[in-house]
Amino acid sequence: MSSGWRLPADKKDTFKKYAGAIIEEKNIAAYRDKKVVTVGDVVSLTTRKTGVTPILSIYDGFTERHKMDEFADFVDKQKLRKKIISNPAGTITTELSDAIKNALVTSDTDVICVQGEEDLALIPCILYAPDGTKVIYGEPGKGMAVVSVDATVKCKFQTFLEMMEVFE
Repeated sequence: MSSGWRLPADKKDTFKKYAGAIIEEKNIAAYRDKKVVTVGDVVSLTTRKTGVTPILSIYDGFTERHKMDEFADFVDKQKLRKKIISNPAGTITTELSDAIKNALVTSDTDVICVQGEEDLALIPCILYAPDGTKVIYGEPGKGMAVVSVDATVKCKFQTFLEMMEVFE
């Protein structure tokens, strides 16, 4: 049994209100020389195909609840260093949070494949990424969004984490 944080149903809208700046695919190349973390299958595949090499990509094999194998195939073909982590929908398990922190500190992992759902992985990515990192993630129905990590953003995301229910 794992432990971690669960998003309460009455807080879902709070999390949806915060969005980074929407970016177009044609502008992804501008991030080639930046520290980048990606969350989501389409975003992770798009950035890598555009020549951006994220320090970490997190994916779950789905996009907007539809199966997507393209990024998983890319990971296998490129022989990227992968960790497989279980993380149920609506949660951030300590296993996922620890894997993200470790990957960003040690650089021993290129990608984390989530069995379950990776939607809330944005929170530990922002909390553990070095200042100046660009976290690019999928924004359902809108495309891709980017958040620039700094102390203010980390504080906001720490508040989001504190709004979640702890489970054992």
